[in-house]
Amino acid sequence: MRSSLLALSLLAIPAALWADDLPVDSEVTSVTVFPQGATLTREGDFAVPAGQHQLILTDMPLIDPASLRLSAPGLTIGAIRYRDDFTPPRTPEVNAAIEAAEAEVERLERAVEVARDAVASIRIEAEAARSRIAFLDKIGDSDGLADADPQALRDLAQMIGEVGLTARRDAQAAETRARAAERDVEAAVEALAEAKLALKALDTEAEERAYLAVDVRAAEAIEGVLSLTYMTEDAAWRPTYDVRLTTGDAAGMEIDRGAYIQQDTGENWTNVALTLSTVRPAEQGEPGEVWPWLRRIFDKEPPRPSMLSKERFSADAAAPMAEPSIVAEEVQAGASFDGLSVTYSYPHSVSVANRADAVKIALGTLELDPEIYAQAIPLADRTAYLTAGFTNNSGELILGTDRAQFYLDGTFVGQRYMDLIAEGDEAELSFGPIEGLRLERIVQDRQQGDRGVITRSNQEVEQVEITLRNLTGRDWDVRMRDRVPYSEQEDLEITWQSSPMPTEENVDGKRGVLEWRFDMAPGAEQQVTLSHTLKWPEDKVLR
Repeated sequence: MRSSLLALSLLAIPAALWADDLPVDSEVTSVTVFPQGATLTREGDFAVPAGQHQLILTDMPLIDPASLRLSAPGLTIGAIRYRDDFTPPRTPEVNAAIEAAEAEVERLERAVEVARDAVASIRIEAEAARSRIAFLDKIGDSDGLADADPQALRDLAQMIGEVGLTARRDAQAAETRARAAERDVEAAVEALAEAKLALKALDTEAEERAYLAVDVRAAEAIEGVLSLTYMTEDAAWRPTYDVRLTTGDAAGMEIDRGAYIQQDTGENWTNVALTLSTVRPAEQGEPGEVWPWLRRIFDKEPPRPSMLSKERFSADAAAPMAEPSIVAEEVQAGASFDGLSVTYSYPHSVSVANRADAVKIALGTLELDPEIYAQAIPLADRTAYLTAGFTNNSGELILGTDRAQFYLDGTFVGQRYMDLIAEGDEAELSFGPIEGLRLERIVQDRQQGDRGVITRSNQEVEQVEITLRNLTGRDWDVRMRDRVPYSEQEDLEITWQSSPMPTEENVDGKRGVLEWRFDMAPGAEQQVTLSHTLKWPEDKVLR
């Protein structure tokens, strides 16, 4: 890693100046976290005699020095030197919990060594017993025993049997003790692994640190607080919602909002003042540019047939018909909205461990007045879906998230993505299928033409019959959507008919999208007949 510099090129600090160096211990005191990135403020107390000195901070994490800003009331700040490599040694404070965890790891490492030595010692005993057995077996196989007298043979056989039995028992006993000792080794290794995990959970900070030297001048002896602010990309927050819909006489909808905060800045945040912001400084911060558009004309060239020209013709012919793009009581953070962004200020201090924690805080509950109905899309589904339509009149932005959990009358019905909903926007949220509201969409006259489409060389007709059945035991306000084609060319004529006629056309600005609204009693059936006709000149082709 190359050293980074701020204000002056990095030079070794002369030893003669070290007497005027004043160490400053600092820590993060407040954080503003963005969806990606954060602004951190860290502070350190100083006591400076009159004259020129250097304030030295060796507990800085690795940062982008270009974002660093300092203030020290009562001092005149001169050159600032930042190092992220070849930093002087530091003696970081070790808290009691980490120190105890390290001592436990060392103790258990020694216990594992002792247990393994005990197993090795027992194995040596077993091997010695097996060596005695092997020796006795060789005596019994000796050729010289053939000339021995019978009494000597009987004495030798008795000795081999007695000593061999004792050796075999010793070997068996040693193996039994060795297995027990191996279990002790396994237990010691497992305890050591747990102790290392405990230490890792406590000691989450990165070992790498930066070095910061600040030249200051004091007109007189003074004590105060050195304040530093800087940016980091290694922090983020994301919203999470519990969306709760209640049906029946006391219908209503609540959105319990929360936020998860994570950071990997190299140090723990301990009891910091926390603010969340929806500002996105890591993303595009200025509008795009409109450049001049130069068009030219050229002499026509005779067309040359090729695969490329055919593909280009097909794409050009299809373009006019393309669809438009659809592009328990908790402590809660107080929200403020300035028309551009939302800021949440959490009332209590928060601790977030480096690389380890995903801390959740509450952002408050929004109460909304929903209109509950069944959304039916026969073109895509076989059942209708319970939907809550509402206007965001909460006075706040509802941010988009992929962690929205939906509850219907207290029952969890799924987790889905939820898009951003601005103040004053209308929105719809779905709470799962209504299995008893069955949908059927049939293209009529299948025997005439391809898949129910009656086609001549310059005309196409399609007839659709849609049936909705309410097999539930309650009334439903149903909103059904379907579509007819639309045209942007005068030569392509499109007419359509519907019975009954739709309640709304071009829903949400989508051309050709139709919506019918009707009430359905238990056991009721509703039919909709929809047809359209397309006509075009005979020398044209429909795409």
